[in-house]
Amino acid sequence: MFDNNEFKELDAKMTSKDTLNFVDTKKYSDRLKDAMEKTNLKDAVRTAVGKSKGKELVVCCMDFAFIGGSMGAVVGEKIARGIDYSIKNRVPFLMISKSGGARMMEAAYSLMQLAKTSAKLAQLADAKIPYISLCTDPTTGGTTASYAMLGDVNISEPGALIGFAGPRVVKDTTGKDLPEGFQTAEFVLDHGFLDFITPRKELKDKINLFIDLIENNEIR
Repeated sequence: MFDNNEFKELDAKMTSKDTLNFVDTKKYSDRLKDAMEKTNLKDAVRTAVGKSKGKELVVCCMDFAFIGGSMGAVVGEKIARGIDYSIKNRVPFLMISKSGGARMMEAAYSLMQLAKTSAKLAQLADAKIPYISLCTDPTTGGTTASYAMLGDVNISEPGALIGFAGPRVVKDTTGKDLPEGFQTAEFVLDHGFLDFITPRKELKDKINLFIDLIENNEIR
């Protein structure tokens, strides 16, 4: 997304804490340590600002390799701070989602991020600053239930899995067979939850086009 791949990372050193001393098959603190060593990331999202097609853009990008791209307190805080930067500097905001949903090891702290990020996006909208949401494979759970579906324009890459609960859970809950292609980007587009599907090689041009349309025509 950034011209010449040049950008400034925001809040690069922010890391999660095991506030609840959570233990499942493994201590959460150990999971965090393992994920940091494996991915060379501090958490499941990175936030940066740079120029895209010559204009400044803030990008929050999730990484599924870090505990399934799960959303904990640090993910929510980094997204919120990225939005704050956009508001303060009047720079468009792009969210790239790739997530299994809320991080169960942080319990209610994780669930609070749905409301927190949604409230920040309401402030962004009040400031009339463009917000583009890009859903990649997969975008599920609390991520879909909050910021991933709140864009001025919601777009996806072809074939991405997009939904709240997984197909098996939905089928078990409803007791019904699911339509073919259920929760694919194409199915979600046909049912009105996406605006566009765009191949990755065209994303930079398309996203900047959408931003220009919003800024120049105030289509809110």
